[in-house]
Amino acid sequence: MKHLAFYILIFALFSACTPESEFPQETIAVALENGRQANEGFERSLRFTQAWLTKTDSETGLIPTNLTSKTDVWEPHNSAADNYAFMVLTAYLLDKNLYEGELIDMLKTEKELTSRVNSLPDTWSFSKQDFLTEEPQPGNIIFGTSEYIKDGLVPLMEYIGQSPWNDRMMEMLDDLQEYMKKIGSLESVYPERMASVEEVNGEMLQTLSRVYWMTGNQKYLDWAVEIGDYYLLGDRDLSRIEYLRIRDHGCEIIGGLSELYVTLHFVNREKKEQYKPALYKLLDRVLEVGRNEDGLFYNAINAKTGEIVDEKIVDNWGYTFNAYYSVWLVDQKEEYRQAVLNGFKKLNENYRNYAWEGTSHDGYADALESGINLYNREPVPELKSWIDSEMKVMFEMQQEDGIVGGWHGDGNFARTAIMYSLWKTQGATIQPWRSDVILGAEKSGDETYFVLTTENEWEGKLIFDAPRHRTILNLPIDYPRINQFPEWFTVEEGEEYALVSSQKQLSGKYTGKQLLEGISVKLKAGEVWVARVSRTRGL
Repeated sequence: MKHLAFYILIFALFSACTPESEFPQETIAVALENGRQANEGFERSLRFTQAWLTKTDSETGLIPTNLTSKTDVWEPHNSAADNYAFMVLTAYLLDKNLYEGELIDMLKTEKELTSRVNSLPDTWSFSKQDFLTEEPQPGNIIFGTSEYIKDGLVPLMEYIGQSPWNDRMMEMLDDLQEYMKKIGSLESVYPERMASVEEVNGEMLQTLSRVYWMTGNQKYLDWAVEIGDYYLLGDRDLSRIEYLRIRDHGCEIIGGLSELYVTLHFVNREKKEQYKPALYKLLDRVLEVGRNEDGLFYNAINAKTGEIVDEKIVDNWGYTFNAYYSVWLVDQKEEYRQAVLNGFKKLNENYRNYAWEGTSHDGYADALESGINLYNREPVPELKSWIDSEMKVMFEMQQEDGIVGGWHGDGNFARTAIMYSLWKTQGATIQPWRSDVILGAEKSGDETYFVLTTENEWEGKLIFDAPRHRTILNLPIDYPRINQFPEWFTVEEGEEYALVSSQKQLSGKYTGKQLLEGISVKLKAGEVWVARVSRTRGL
């Protein structure tokens, strides 16, 4: 990293000039190193975004699916869901002008051009300046919409809250419900592809569970329960099917059923108890025949016979472990938590520089997201060391020009890099962001230390994170969710906090509202600013 030597020097100067009793030097050193790691993740995410913006179609301004075989199309399930959405999140954090300019323009264009069945999108051809197919294909419409919503827009909604992207998500979700009623069963849409039925239903269960909590609208829960009944009270017993895909594009149904189960724990215990036997049967069967000796999942199994259909190891192992951990949170079924913890034990021994999905960065992105999201709940030291080690491997997969693999999965690189960076800042951010300004944080007991330093003079705000699972989603508990951005140090609007700063004029008591709005900080070139923050009492 280009600024590393500078920050090593300024930390040495800070250590020499700061009384040890005021701020613990070891903790500050860790926070500064965390800041270096966070900054690399942020820088790489912005480089990815800027690089892809040089590849837009000259007529529409939309990005292609990839830079090789699909340069001529924008696909809702690829371009929009996996790439564009995380360009938006990157700009939201790091470049407000880009966020409010070119990327909002891309949303407007995407909505205007690619909406084909009411608001539901379809693949757009740049050479035709029209839809790729002459007529809309129901399977493509449903799959593209469900992917765009769950993989792309739900993560944006969970982090940003109300925005034009949230509006786009809600209009598509409502139109999708009406469209699917007209089309009929998903089995008729995908008669030879039950795995696609499972994927779409799983994506809908995750989306509907979260949107139900966000809006309070019963229709979303009712829709989710219709799907849940099909699997947990009907004829589609996943614990007995001959092909159960546990890896990406298959694990969604396990996660989706667990999210509905958690929701029903709080709003309909009777229905939850009806679901419990079948859900436990599925989860137990996967644990029984779906794991290797290291406690990680195979790509696919024959759940009926116990045969391993695809013995490669799932890269997004945490997506499935999320389901077990969520059920443990509401039922305290300890064997499910232990299954999660057991999955961490051999990571450092057998899964460093591992070929997740071969040489693809996307496999690393999903594996690392798995680790980060679960480390947030279970801070096992061995898991932390594995994440830090393997993040370096993923970072090295980015090309000099900012492109990663040159396909829609590049967005997942940025998604995971941002998750990692927000962990290293304990969720805090700065505005305006600049590449030579380092922000890092480290928790120590009941106190959290934040460090800011800059190569050149900087003035801006340090903004603290909120418990977004409640303030945005209205969730009763923060259960682990696919593609969520975990919460680290969060402040409550109705609480009071003590802040001790190396700039004495900033020390004092702050309300949560003040911290959420941000503390104004001005730094000289080379200055190291430190703050210790702790909760005092309710207001």
